[in-house]
Amino acid sequence: METVISTDGTKIAYDSYGSGTTLVLVGGAIQHRVFDPQTAHLAKLLAAKFTVIHYDRRGRGDSTDTLPYEVQHEIEDIEAIIDALGSPAHLFGMSSGGALAIQAALKLGGKVQKLAVYEVPYNDDPTAVSAWRTYRQNITGSLAAGHKGDAIGHFMRLVGTPDEAIEGMKQSPAWAVFESIAPTLAYDAAILGDDSTIPTAQAAAINIPTLVMVGSATFPFMLTTADGLTEVIPNAKKVVLEGQTHNVDPNLLAPVLLDFFST
Repeated sequence: METVISTDGTKIAYDSYGSGTTLVLVGGAIQHRVFDPQTAHLAKLLAAKFTVIHYDRRGRGDSTDTLPYEVQHEIEDIEAIIDALGSPAHLFGMSSGGALAIQAALKLGGKVQKLAVYEVPYNDDPTAVSAWRTYRQNITGSLAAGHKGDAIGHFMRLVGTPDEAIEGMKQSPAWAVFESIAPTLAYDAAILGDDSTIPTAQAAAINIPTLVMVGSATFPFMLTTADGLTEVIPNAKKVVLEGQTHNVDPNLLAPVLLDFFST
């Protein structure tokens, strides 16, 4: 494990694999190094051609946190990693981490050379927008009351986990890990915005080569969102990974990323 210090003094922990151009992997909600073996495996596969950075976003794992939270601070975390490892760098964002990667690519300018995202959970459907606003209110209330487990429950229901499965998870040792990072659910919610719709103006301002990926067997709205992002981002290319869901297989994802970032 290595660390960098972000602009506001927050310690950001990361593992580094391989050599070459820096490639930063930006995890989505809940993901962090100890709890995310799939991304660690992906990092090792990508290390064949790049210096791959698998890091704990602030408030997770071995990284510290500094309040109050601002999305800009997470962009500064990525910038601190890039400055320490060397720029320009590539970014790959998974799920809500893709929304953070998009914002970082815009703010960091020439420090980011290429951008790839997998299934950023924007959703323009009015029913989904209403559900998202309710979700944000629920986690805000639960976290303010100190009910971290309830906040995790709201997140699990949002992504389609049945109540009986959530109750079973509460009996697992992993539930304590979930609760430890529950406050960061509010961070991902802030990154996705008030309504979690495609940020058209932001996306249209991206001026670097961008790869938009989606699984063919995923939630239907993810396919619609991938089309929307590809249409609005200049120089964007869409790739559909056959048979893949939101929980993508690193062995199928890695060759696509290696080809894109190496070209």
